[in-house]
Amino acid sequence: MAQQQERDMTTFDIQRETNGSKGRYVIRQNGDEAELTYSITSPVLVIADHTLVPDSFRGTGAGLALVTRLVEDARAEGFRIMPLCPFVNAQRKKHPEWADAFAV
Repeated sequence: MAQQQERDMTTFDIQRETNGSKGRYVIRQNGDEAELTYSITSPVLVIADHTLVPDSFRGTGAGLALVTRLVEDARAEGFRIMPLCPFVNAQRKKHPEWADAFAV
């Protein structure tokens, strides 16, 4: 199952959109959007606010792909993540190898 999710994850085109101190990662597919929203509180801290994955994305690994992209960007850009979103926090707990990217 994990291998299937990883394979599906690589097929997603994840866009990053920012507007001032707010932003989101979004996957668009067949007219639907899966998103992870965040707030930039400083150059070194981003709050993961909310993840929304419509039914059409369920079971595809879209939510995990969004969190993975956030973690990759945190590492590349030098910010840390405060996981207020329950889904992001749950993924943090499942992936101890991401500890360096989180501010908890």
